[in-house]
Amino acid sequence: MSSEKGSKNIMITNRRATHDYAFLSELEAGIVLTGTEIKSIREGYANLTDAYCIFDHGELYVKNMNISEYANGSYYNHEAKRNRKLLLRRNELRKLERKLKEKGTSIIPYKLYINERGFAKLLIALAVGKKSYDKREAIKERDVKRDIDKVMKAYKNK
Repeated sequence: MSSEKGSKNIMITNRRATHDYAFLSELEAGIVLTGTEIKSIREGYANLTDAYCIFDHGELYVKNMNISEYANGSYYNHEAKRNRKLLLRRNELRKLERKLKEKGTSIIPYKLYINERGFAKLLIALAVGKKSYDKREAIKERDVKRDIDKVMKAYKNK
């Protein structure tokens, strides 16, 4: 008896976030979704590129996360870019709200995935924006690592 829920691994990543931000800490949050939204996510139709998190009356919401409308949905279909509530423990919310008041920090949604129980989870990161010279340094380090790996691979094949 195999389960269909965990068989397809859905992982939607905001690759631009690692380029633009330096992560200070990461948290896994549940997300409140409607029926057609979870169906669209299971098909892989979500985008985190412009998404960010805000606090509203002590609750954390993700804004601008685009979950495309479900193709087989009827008039019950959802709005693509509505605010979605994130589910965290109260002490985690308080801690994030305190850290967010520091200058230059943001809460960025980094990964959206379906866990083994079939629930949608959003990996959020407390982040600080990188300066342009930090971005150039990261690109340089990545290029050097890639060149070293090429040389090592060629050396091992001889």
